[in-house]
Amino acid sequence: MRIGVPKEIKDQEYRVGLVPASVRELAHHGHAVTVETNAGHAIGLDDADYADAGATIAGDAETVFAEAELIVKVKEPQRRECAMLRQGQVLFTYLHLAADADQTARLVESGVTAIGYETVTDADGRLPLLAPMSEVAGRMAIQAGAHCLEKAQGGRGLLLGGVPGTAAARVVILGGGVVGTNSARMAMGVEARVTVLDKSLARLQQLDLQFGPILNTIYATVDAIETLVTGADLVVGAVLVPGSDAPKLITRAMVAAMRRGTVIVDVAIDQGGCAETSRPTTHTEPTYTVDDVVHYCVTNMPGAVARTSTFALNNATLPYVVSLADEGWRQALTGNSHFLDGLNVHAGRITHPAVAEALGLDAIPAAEALGAGP
Repeated sequence: MRIGVPKEIKDQEYRVGLVPASVRELAHHGHAVTVETNAGHAIGLDDADYADAGATIAGDAETVFAEAELIVKVKEPQRRECAMLRQGQVLFTYLHLAADADQTARLVESGVTAIGYETVTDADGRLPLLAPMSEVAGRMAIQAGAHCLEKAQGGRGLLLGGVPGTAAARVVILGGGVVGTNSARMAMGVEARVTVLDKSLARLQQLDLQFGPILNTIYATVDAIETLVTGADLVVGAVLVPGSDAPKLITRAMVAAMRRGTVIVDVAIDQGGCAETSRPTTHTEPTYTVDDVVHYCVTNMPGAVARTSTFALNNATLPYVVSLADEGWRQALTGNSHFLDGLNVHAGRITHPAVAEALGLDAIPAAEALGAGP
């Protein structure tokens, strides 16, 4: 199979779809990989490294898209990239379509087969291709939140862990999944006072057993969320409904009731955000304020630590890329129902029910789409 790896063009995005070791693995399996020049240069992966691994280096993205049967990316295709996609081509990347009607329409119009990392499942119902970036984003949320709490950034002027004789900051984490667990681990590591809210008692019990009495776990009711969020110094939005919009747990009224300089880090922003006041931001301009509450809503948080994130992502995605290339995309998807869950768009139709519901559109079941499609 001919596989293409374009350079990411989203603001401050330095990750790359495949590292040289992944290219070498695919070449070993007999596949041809074309990598856009300087695709990994920003994180120390140069064209020579890719060439040594067996890749062909292309001078521009147009060449990559024109030649490849399978496009492997990191972030959702931007408008210019959507225009280069075509029917019969496969796109494998993060999509997050539920919060992006424009991108969805462009993918449908292109006729491409689009597989989203974030909706591929495993036998236990987990999201194995989202997990590594959720780990990174969860840990980064505390770094970013600590920085935003500094007075010069508009925050309350608090050190998360305080020092002897002063109070530690109160960190409230909405969601006890991968993001929430990693956020809690980092926040407790700097001796902040940490509370995790979740609607799953089983998950709260797991967190209690994992971290013991230094972590406060609370069942997520409307009352508990309102009480804890409005009293927090740092709130991390870590909720996820696979493929769908994030629920709006933090209302406009709650934000108005927060103290001046409180920080919200909304990791759920890729799926629309869990605060009514959240809107997407970039690494160039990561924050804004509403009622003197600092909002950090960067949609590609792991891109800030692009080298770590790229290698972590490749560890998870490479077996799936190999499967697509070795078996052909149709067999790879129909032969693995968990991989099939990743199919979001095929031949002009939406195939993921949660995406369709979030956007108010019709969907065709993925298995039916592949059975009837070209």
